[in-house]
This record gives sequence, C-alpha cells and structure tokens, in this order.
Amino acid sequence: MNHDRSRDLYDRALSVMPGGVNSSVRAAIEPYPFFVERGDGGHVIDADGNRYIDWVMGLGPLLYGHDLPQPVESAVQSKVSEGPMFGAPTEIEVEHAEFVARHVPSVEMIRFVNSGTEATVSACRLARAATGRDKIVVMQGGYHGAQETTLVEGEYDDVEPSSPGIPDEFAEHTLAVPFNDEAAAHRVFEDHGEDIAAVLVEPILANMGVVHPVDGYHETLRDLTEDNGALLIFDEVITGFRVGGLQCAQGKFGIDPDITTFGKLIGGGFPVGAIGGRSELIEQFTPSGEVFQAGTFSGHPVTMAAGLESLRYAAEHDVHEHINDLGEQLRGGLQDIVEDQAPEYTVAGTEGIFKVLFTREAPETFENHCEAGCSQRPDCPRYDICPKSAADVAAGQTDRWRRVFWQEMKEQGVFLSQNQFEAQFVTYAHTDDDVEETLEAYKDAL
Repeated sequence: MNHDRSRDLYDRALSVMPGGVNSSVRAAIEPYPFFVERGDGGHVIDADGNRYIDWVMGLGPLLYGHDLPQPVESAVQSKVSEGPMFGAPTEIEVEHAEFVARHVPSVEMIRFVNSGTEATVSACRLARAATGRDKIVVMQGGYHGAQETTLVEGEYDDVEPSSPGIPDEFAEHTLAVPFNDEAAAHRVFEDHGEDIAAVLVEPILANMGVVHPVDGYHETLRDLTEDNGALLIFDEVITGFRVGGLQCAQGKFGIDPDITTFGKLIGGGFPVGAIGGRSELIEQFTPSGEVFQAGTFSGHPVTMAAGLESLRYAAEHDVHEHINDLGEQLRGGLQDIVEDQAPEYTVAGTEGIFKVLFTREAPETFENHCEAGCSQRPDCPRYDICPKSAADVAAGQTDRWRRVFWQEMKEQGVFLSQNQFEAQFVTYAHTDDDVEETLEAYKDAL
C-alpha cells in the first residue's frame, strides 16, 4: 500500500498539533498513522485511496457504520438547517431524554453533556455531593476519560497521578482495586467504607482488552455500596446501547446502578455525554439543586437529533440482532483460528464488541470452551488463565500486537484499534463478506 499522502499530512500535523493528533491513541501506530479521507458503510478510505474494513468505528460512537439510515440523516440535516445552536432549550432534548428514561432501567432523569469525560467528571462530583464523602473506588486499568479523579496508577490506597499536571492530593481520594476481585472489593469497604462516595466501574472492562465480569461481581459491588451508603456508578460510555440493546449493559446483567454515564452511541456519532439516574440524585444538579454543572454545547440540537433518531431506528428495526449475529459469527471464527494457530491467545467480547488478546498461556484442552468470546464461565478450560483484570491483559504480548500484528492486518486492508487494549466494534453496516475477509486476514497475520 502507498501511504505517501498520509505521511505528508502527518509531517504537516506535527508542526501545528502535539504529536500530530488531537487524541493520543490516534498516533499509537509507528511510524505514522494513516489519515482517513471518508467512510463508506463498514469501510474507510484513507488519503492515499487505500480501502479498509473498519472495525474501529470511531472507537465506538457508530452503530450504523459510516452511512446513516435515511431517517437519521434527514433529522440531522433538518436540525442543521434550523440553525447551529441557540443557548436555550429545544424540544428535541426533551424527546431524547424521554426515550432514554423509557428504555434504560435505572434512568429516571438525565443531564446531557458533551463527552464521556465530562459525564464521568460530573458523576463523581454528584456522588461526592450526594453522600458528603470524597473517595471514589475505581478499577485498576479502567478508563473513565481524561479526568483528574481517575487518572491514577498504583494499587489500593497507594496511588498517584498517572499524568503530570495533576496534584498528588487528587489521588488521595481515589482507591484502585482489580476488576473481578471480590475480596479486594470487600476489603476496600472494610477499610474505607465510611469515606467512600461511589464505586465507578465499567460493566465490561472495555478500554483494557474487553474483560467480562465474573458471575456475581457486579452483584457484590451493588450490595457493598448499598450496605455502606455509597453509590454505584456504571460507566456505560462504551457499552451503552451496544451491549444489552436499548437497556444497555445494566439490563443485560440485571443491575440497577445509582448513576450511569453515557457517551458515544447516545449521540449518534456526534460529540456527546450524559449522566442518568434516579430523580432524587440527578435533580441535585443546578439549577434544581446545588451541584454545579453546565455547558454551552450541552443538549446540542444536532447531536440530540442524531442520537434520538439513531436509537429510534434501532428500536424499530432488527439493528442489534444483525450486529449481535455478526459479532457471534466473527468471534466464533476467531476462536477456531486461535485454537488452530495460537492456542495461548484469548478471544474476548460480547454482542457487538470483539478483541483477540495476545495472552501467553494455553489450556490443556478446548473442549466445552466459551465459543464466541470469553464469558468467564467457570467450567470453561480457559477459566483459570483467561484475563480477569487489566493487569492480566497488560501481561500479554502487547508490543507484538502493536508492532507486528496491527501492521500486518492494515496491509491486508483491515483497520483494527491502535493498541491491544481498545475494543473493536461491529455495526449495522458490516456484512458477512466483511467478516469472512477479516477472518482470512487474521489467519494470515497470526
């Protein structure tokens, strides 16, 4: 493949943008990223005319690939024609809020914001105000946006900021425990229960290799928070309206969190975030309450139209069924390839999410294994060795994935997320042919 134009664009970008990009992960590939010119269904075409099957899908905001259904496109164009924005409420905000409240089990009221980061920042502020406590429990290696509370590294109560520019004092209020470790969850509440405002957790660890919860883990978090007067916050920025359909992952797992953060799909591909939950909590945001939260672009009419019409279309058509069937087909095919060529690797994911984790240990047998993505089933022969936390994923062959495997898949015309940790996404625009071509590329690359 020729990448001359992408190289030239990257050289120009380096002179005017830090690292040549506006989000760090985009520059994770050496020696330079390819620049996308346009999308086409389940594909992207780069600046040099190379065509790729796209499984990145903007890192999650796209349910329909790069071709919006006609009703969604019409709704967006209609709102654009009415004016960019107004600094005043619009009816479409109310309609979108009503739709979300009807479908997501725990959401009675919602505040729209502009990004997943803004949503989690606001959710932490709300939890602290509502409980009168300061400490937030997070999962080691979990990601909740570029915010000071959760950008930490370390273990338990011995953590420090993971980025320069964050005062050490911020990390004093963050407690980091391993995902899927029930003993650690009990311990943190035994030691700090009176000071914990909330547990902030992704229902599926989706920014660190796609790790499914073990049976009973979220129930444990739900019980511990209720027993200790803390709040449970589900970060559904990635899983929301993708896992569990319109009920989101909380519906799939049967857990009602106190607060849910949203992003990505709730905006139909446009910048968005949201904080939802019980009315008595969400009403504590200004102006009905005293917890300050505001934003010039919040509830932007174009974003609201895109998000609402996207979800309405999914509700009226077999969108999630199509996506989930393709996802199962893809993960099942990957499982067959891994068994034959790289038995130490782990196929991860559920419904419209997938990843092959470059783990290092193979089971003695594959009989009765999880067939279409690791679901943490105790009787699976991989159960004792499959990743259950971010540390388990990080212990894999992450550098080989980035330096060798990703490059080889790109040369075969398959665009995967830029590191071993980010999830990959199936959309309504993908086809059986896309799946088959991708499986053939995996065979060659592995």
